[in-house]
Amino acid sequence: MNLYLKKPLVFFDLETTGTNIAKDRIVEYSFLKVMPNGTQTTKTQKINPEIPIPMYTSVIHGIYDEDIKDAPTFKQVAKELAVFLEGADLAGFNIIKFDVPMLVEEFLRNGVDFSVNNRRLIDAQKIFHLMEPRNLSAAYKFYCGKNLEDAHTAEADTRATFEVLQAQVERYQGIVVKDKSGKEYDPVKNDMEALHQITAEKIVDFAGTMVLNDKGIEVFNIGKHKGKLVTDVLKQEPNYYDWFQKADFPLDSKRKLTEIRLRSFNNKG
Repeated sequence: MNLYLKKPLVFFDLETTGTNIAKDRIVEYSFLKVMPNGTQTTKTQKINPEIPIPMYTSVIHGIYDEDIKDAPTFKQVAKELAVFLEGADLAGFNIIKFDVPMLVEEFLRNGVDFSVNNRRLIDAQKIFHLMEPRNLSAAYKFYCGKNLEDAHTAEADTRATFEVLQAQVERYQGIVVKDKSGKEYDPVKNDMEALHQITAEKIVDFAGTMVLNDKGIEVFNIGKHKGKLVTDVLKQEPNYYDWFQKADFPLDSKRKLTEIRLRSFNNKG
């Protein structure tokens, strides 16, 4: 079905240097303007935030400082963008808590009086959560057929999670699904190693700077070395380890890289 629109509706998403509305900056935006007659216009642009992008943020959205060094600043595009958005309602996923306030802040910071007072704001995430809740209470109701009393108390939530996992194993054990390559397998078993493999098996560090490849070997998941064996990079470019340790990666990531480096040295011995 087509959306019934009385005025333009602009769907949008922002990539930023972080989640602090006051301090962080936009590094990329994408706007899809849908007109009442159904015509669509897309406007996507990388932005130079004029501040460094933290590495842990770049890992998430894949945009690094070198990618935006020649891009325009938000100030350079602000007036043109405000014209594009003029008279339009705004829509997106989780825009109320983050994207809208970030966008408004960027406009005001650069001297453009952009307001949402006369705009309708439609957040698909709120509708999703309203109609299809994905919290522990909903899981408890779905799998166990019971209402979760005293939700958000530690003991009630802990016991409910225990019952949910039991019910999931009972419900899904033996059910065949297909992996990304189309191969059929039954992932859910009453075995903790099997459950680990489908929930956390490829984790190397929690920030995701490194992952396991199909052979179970650590590879970098970021930057210029993405997809390369960690041990190969450390061998071929020893200075990369020092750079990684001095960069703004989480301590867990630095520890994991050190563990791999030491293991590599020990294997040589």
